Formats: sequence, C-alpha cells, structure tokens
Amino acid sequence: MHKNQILIVDKDYRDANTITAFLEDCGYKIDTVYDKNSGIAAITENSYQVIIADYEVTEGMEFFTKVKNKNPETSILFTSQQSSVDNAVLVMKAGAADFLIKPIELSHIGLCVNKLFYQDNNTALSHPIKKKVEIITRNKKVKELLELTQQIADSTASVFISGESGTGKELFARFIHENSKRRNKPFVAVNCAALPDTLLESELFGYEKGAFTGAHIRKPGKFELADEGTLLLDETTEMQIHLQAKLLRVLQEKEVDSIGSAKSKKIDVRIIATSNRDVPQAVAEGKLRKDLYYRLNTIPVNIPPLRERIEDIEFLSNYFIEKYSRQDNRNVKKLTPSALNILESHKFDGNIRELENIIHRAVLLSKEEKISENDLLIENVENNFEFNTMREKKLSEDFLNCSLKDIEKKCIMHTLDKTSNNRTQAAKILGISVRTLRNKLNEYKEKNSIK
Repeated sequence: MHKNQILIVDKDYRDANTITAFLEDCGYKIDTVYDKNSGIAAITENSYQVIIADYEVTEGMEFFTKVKNKNPETSILFTSQQSSVDNAVLVMKAGAADFLIKPIELSHIGLCVNKLFYQDNNTALSHPIKKKVEIITRNKKVKELLELTQQIADSTASVFISGESGTGKELFARFIHENSKRRNKPFVAVNCAALPDTLLESELFGYEKGAFTGAHIRKPGKFELADEGTLLLDETTEMQIHLQAKLLRVLQEKEVDSIGSAKSKKIDVRIIATSNRDVPQAVAEGKLRKDLYYRLNTIPVNIPPLRERIEDIEFLSNYFIEKYSRQDNRNVKKLTPSALNILESHKFDGNIRELENIIHRAVLLSKEEKISENDLLIENVENNFEFNTMREKKLSEDFLNCSLKDIEKKCIMHTLDKTSNNRTQAAKILGISVRTLRNKLNEYKEKNSIK
C-alpha cells in the first residue's frame, strides 16, 4: 500500500504528464493513468491520499463513490473541460475537495494540493514524502559548506547561494529546506531568468480576478504558495530593478500585495536566492540593488566549480554509474583508469550537471562492465584549453558549409554508430522519441542519403 501519494486520471496525455511532472518536482509521489478502468484498478490496488480526476473520463459520481467506498479519507479533486454548475454542485455536496475548469494554472493545482496536505482541519492529511536530498563530496570546502548550511538551516536568515551553472545551487537550497523546521512545508522554486518581467511579477505576487484582461480567476503567487515554507529565487540577478524594489518591500514588511488587490497578505517565507554571476560585480554594475543584496546575503554560500574539486570526479562518477546502471538496467560497475584520466583532465564548463550527462551516456554506450575512454565521447588532452580551442576550430571548419539538416543528420548517424544501431539507446542519448528517430531515418532513405 502506497502512502502520501497522488493518483491522476486524465485521458489528455499532455495535461496529465505536465501535472505529474509539476507535482513530482514539488516532492509528491504520483501515479498517472489515462482512463476510467485503469483508475479503478489503481484505487483497488493502492491507497491514495489525493486523487485528481477528469470528471468526464471517470464518469464523475460513479468513480467518486468507488473511491470513497475503498477509502473514505481520500480527497478527490475533479477537473473538467465543461463548465457545468450542476456537476460541480453534485460532487461538492457529496464531499469532493474541489471542481476545477480547464485550462488550469499549475500554480493553482499546486495550491489546492498543498492545502489538502497541509491544512489543519478535519480532513487534514499527513505530510507528503519528500525526495531525499543527497550531496556527496570529498572536497574540504564543500564539506565546510554542508556544515554551515546545516548549522543555519533552522534559522529564518536569508541565504544567497552563488556558483557556476551546474554546481548544485538548487540542491543546496533543498538541502537547507529539508534540514530546517520548515521541511514539511512547501518548497517553491521560481527561475527569475526564464520569465519576462511582466509575467515574473504575476508569478511571484499573484493577481486577483479581473485585475487585467484575461485574469478570469484569482491566481496565488509563489510567495503565497510558499507560505510557512521556503521560496527559492533562482538567478535573482536577472530580475528587473523595479521588481527588485517590490521584492525588497515584501522581505522588509513580510507581506505581499497581489496585482489588483487592495489588501496586503501576511506571509512567513524563508528566502533562498541563487546566481551564477559574480554577485558583487552585478551590484557594482547596478544590476542588483545593493539594499536587496544585503537583505538576501545574510548567509553567503559560494559553491566551487568541479574543476576545483578534482577529488570529487571519481567519487561522483561512481555514484552516477551506480544510479544509471540501476535505472537503465545495465551492468556497468566502474571507470577504466584511462577513462578516469580523461575526466580528471576535462574542463567541465557545465560542472556536475555535465559530468552526470557524460556518465549517463557512457553507461548506455558501454558494452562492458567498465566504462572506457571511447564510451565517454570526449577527448583526453593535457591542456584542456588548447583542446577546446582546436575542437571549436575544427567544428567550425567541418560545419562551415553545412546546413542545419546536414548537422542534424551527422549527429544522428554518429550516435547510431556508437550504439551499434540500437535505436532505443540512440533516441535516449539524442533526447528524442524512437518514433522521431525512425521518421528522420525514413526521410534520409527517401532522399537516398543512406541505405
């Protein structure tokens, strides 16, 4: 029997999978099915705390009755393409948690689910299982950072984590959250660089129904979703100055004004900010307000790049080998000495994220128990800077007179060659579906470019 779990029943694959990915990122365990019969089979075999079900797919009340007969404590949240007042009233009177009309904002679903798990009322549920945060290292400086973050985790102090892309800034943020008293409250992350400033404002602070054209429902902002928990402001230095001023007020007053609201809402949120920039330089250039920086930088955490943590390369590689061998059902055990030598001489501009991707690919390509240098698909050179310069020059010459189609074809054929024409492995490495790969190969055959 599974505990602390959510079942999603929806025939729309895109909607179901998008909601699944969103809630899994929030730390929930999810089962997803796409029809009524599979939903009934799932509730027969498992016990769920929350079910998000499409009303039309599950035939509403019939499914509701089966769920409640199996487990009266399960909360059911219905979604629907049809704005039917009668259906909504029917299920809400019967005891459904909510009835939401599609399309539904992910943040709104997150708020509904958070309320079901966290609200202290007669139908309150236990806290969801969180993904275990693992930070493994042999590096002295990283060990000191782990000790520091554990020491300050229970405080209310803001933390500013800096470091290059791929060094694990969000992992450290989650580590702080899960070692704090807020561990059973929401951890909400927002990427300040991924959204235009107009959209970022509504994402952070929310808006009221009718606040502007298209605001058909009230949307809670990230601050409200993270109330009593932790809010991660990823790439804070990319936020526009006028939003930085509004953020500073929230931090000072501990209250948030949603767009279109005449009343402020008190909040209790622990802030963790991150940046891959030189933060003092960003302040000097006027890209980050000095007063906001001082407010956020109560506890500074600077994560060193992987090239300064050579002792971690073998340690992390073995961890990723074990992880992906188990995940992808491979029998790979370790690196050969020559493969390790290549990794330890590599520049790793992408840091740990790049190392993880290299090892994952090598696990899929390796035909032996040990990963060889050929499985890594990177070169071994003593001077990595010179190698990168030569490689970039060669690539430029190779692709100078190539179209994007030609480059795409070369990449596909090279990957197929490295996987001994295993289309499933090749598609996974290329990040495309097997069907897309098959269509590409058929296209090349039609043009007589391959046999």
